[in-house]
Amino acid sequence: MKTILTILCLGVVMTSYTQEFEMSTELRPRFEYRHGYKTLIPNDIDAASFISQRTRLNFNYKSDKLNAYVAFQNVRVWGDVTTTSLTDKNGITVHEAWAQLLFNSKLSLKLGRQEINYDDQRLFGSVGWAQQARSHDALIVTYKPNANNRLDLGLAMNETAETLFETNYTVNNYKAFQYVWYHTSIDAVGLSFLLLNNGLAYEDTNNEQQVDYNQTIGSRFTFEKDKFNADASVYFQTGKIADTELSAFNVAANASYKINAKFKIGLGAEYLSGTDMNATENTLKSFNPWFGTNHKFNGLMDYFYVGNHTNSVGLLDINATFGYQKNKFSATLVPHLFSSAATVIDNTNNEMSNELGTELDLILGYKWTKDINFNAGYSQMFATETMEVLKAGNKDNTNNWAWVMITIKPSLFKTTFDD
Repeated sequence: MKTILTILCLGVVMTSYTQEFEMSTELRPRFEYRHGYKTLIPNDIDAASFISQRTRLNFNYKSDKLNAYVAFQNVRVWGDVTTTSLTDKNGITVHEAWAQLLFNSKLSLKLGRQEINYDDQRLFGSVGWAQQARSHDALIVTYKPNANNRLDLGLAMNETAETLFETNYTVNNYKAFQYVWYHTSIDAVGLSFLLLNNGLAYEDTNNEQQVDYNQTIGSRFTFEKDKFNADASVYFQTGKIADTELSAFNVAANASYKINAKFKIGLGAEYLSGTDMNATENTLKSFNPWFGTNHKFNGLMDYFYVGNHTNSVGLLDINATFGYQKNKFSATLVPHLFSSAATVIDNTNNEMSNELGTELDLILGYKWTKDINFNAGYSQMFATETMEVLKAGNKDNTNNWAWVMITIKPSLFKTTFDD
């Protein structure tokens, strides 16, 4: 009898596994002063000032066979409803709701509403700066044979609603995508490859909906050793968009050096191809960083590729970074020199200079506790006449933007238990 009980107890121990559950929240109010943010401010127009807030409630579960995550979210502007309102203007949305099935130590399947982030987030990113951020309804198969290699296969298929018959897709979104992403690292070198097949719906000349697919193909290289960091990337885009041939490319390179424990400097450049405003051929040459965290690139004032500048004249961005960090405080200054990649034509059909202007970005940070961060920033755009052609407004006005943000992310409840 004792032998049998011992065997049963050992069996229970051998089949039990540890599970973790955590409930956390995020509160992120942000004040903004906009006087030329995203576009040059016209004459006799006052600046916009407001406070927006992201509020999230997150539930995270982990076990040896299953990971699951749900994030509820509300995004509001202070004062967008009255103090006695019965309803909320934006309501509560599901930002993420996914499950990851862990078949073994190498193979997993993640499906549901989820953020997708790869590399430096230039092509796939969560857009964390935006209060609503970005998430996809997708399925991702991950194969990770070891710590240095990973292969992801992603799929998405979107419809407007449940139907009995095929209907047009009416959401301002992609219709479907498929991608393969591979990353490998060897010592100080990292290398990633991406192939994205992106389907966009459009109406043809017969007012019937069609789907054209375009392809983004490219690679990113990173090197990190001692005080030196460098990266370089190149991506090509081909295929069709709304029955128009696509032929575009993007190249970027950055390098930084840590002078000492406090100071860091860097230099970078990015070129995104564009289409001449006087082009006559039926080919789109404008590169589009489809799902990237574009606020992170090309200046914090979001003049380029943040809900704008799509299918336009492209961009050349030459920038530098001067960083300082001591204890809980950090400061970063980033000047940008912008030029168009393609020809800009004014209203009288004259060719303009390619120079668009200079932007200065200053970001300050203070990490008060592990759960609470204070950040502030100031940016100013010194634009040219060519920028006026693209953005309207007045280049001679003081085009600037300032913000202050508090991020509070405490863990409300966390427990570990055995099954």
